[in-house]
Amino acid sequence: MSRYETAKDIYAGYGVDTEKAIEILKNVTVSIHCWQGDDVTGFDSKEALSGGIQTTGNYPGKATTPAQLMADIDKAFSLIPGKKKLNLHACYAIFEGEPAGRDEIKPEHFKKWVEFAKARDMGIDFNPTFFSHPMVKDNLTLSSPDDEVRNYWIRHGQACIRIGEYFAEETGYPCVINYWIPDGYKDIPADRLSPRRRFKESMDKILSIDYDKSKVYITLESKVFGIGLESYTVGSSEFCLSYATKKGITPLMDNGHYHPTELVSDKIPSLLLFNEKIALHITRGVRWDSDHVVILDDETKEIAKEIVRNDALDRVFIATDYFDASINRISAWVTGVRCVHKALLFALLQPNDKMKELQDSADTTSLMALSEEIKTAPFGDIWNEYLTRQGLSNSYIDDIKEYEKTVLSLR
Repeated sequence: MSRYETAKDIYAGYGVDTEKAIEILKNVTVSIHCWQGDDVTGFDSKEALSGGIQTTGNYPGKATTPAQLMADIDKAFSLIPGKKKLNLHACYAIFEGEPAGRDEIKPEHFKKWVEFAKARDMGIDFNPTFFSHPMVKDNLTLSSPDDEVRNYWIRHGQACIRIGEYFAEETGYPCVINYWIPDGYKDIPADRLSPRRRFKESMDKILSIDYDKSKVYITLESKVFGIGLESYTVGSSEFCLSYATKKGITPLMDNGHYHPTELVSDKIPSLLLFNEKIALHITRGVRWDSDHVVILDDETKEIAKEIVRNDALDRVFIATDYFDASINRISAWVTGVRCVHKALLFALLQPNDKMKELQDSADTTSLMALSEEIKTAPFGDIWNEYLTRQGLSNSYIDDIKEYEKTVLSLR
């Protein structure tokens, strides 16, 4: 009997069908961020990374052209199981002629990305880029008191909706467009209300244009603080959740964008009660929103559990969002996204119905015992079987090192 067959029988003893878990997981789509490959640089500006975010490290082989980034994405995706979408930022526009300002970008500037996605039968998600640009004035964009600045970014936000609709029409997959602004103040502001009022009015204008809501899902992402913006963030959690509810758009939670003791896993079931869809950016914050590579830590597993046990795999847009330049960037992609899949498989292998039954019967003693016992079930053997069925192995570092030697080191 193979190790998988033995593990399958062990899980069956807990009432868990491993075949069903594998079948479900292979159809879960994870939207994978392009910006891990070039340290959030993009192709439309030479401005330094700004907006309260930072990439640390200088590992050799960073992608510096669209062709290099696409090649690296291909390499990473070849080592990642499951269904995939590509998550782009607006700053990754590819200009074949005269470059356009961010308020003038058009679908044609993303034609090569659409060709790339269509050739691989995957959709594209999108993010307006409200940072690393000279029109960010005094750390403010959509909330700026300067009409010229604010209107520039409103036009950018509207342009991104049109581009997102183009992605959906061309690829055949809905496009999730995520709005996040870095706006805020380093020290205590004298007026907390007015910037948020301006942000609200700006978003109202962005959303005033017509778009197909079956093809484009608009999301709004909050943040608690950023580097140099420690005292006040315009797009706070309360603002973004309230606005999303009022406008009927989709709330997005990044698990690095909250106070260190807040858990996104605990927030998921609450939002599922009041929203048709929710969206997640899965990252790993170390002491703050540090965007470390996702690993199979407790919170990643709890996030996956809340999605699975609430039967919400078709209601949650799952995306990754981290950037580490201190290690091989391909490995960072592969390790992080594989760990999202591991967490989802771990959640699918929980005896969730039995555990709920124990909770409802107030048998919390048995619930604790079962919760701990299932942790040592042979999860790794099920994971290896999942990879094998997709033509992958558990080990990938040698493959990445060879790519580093033959491709990355030559740049």
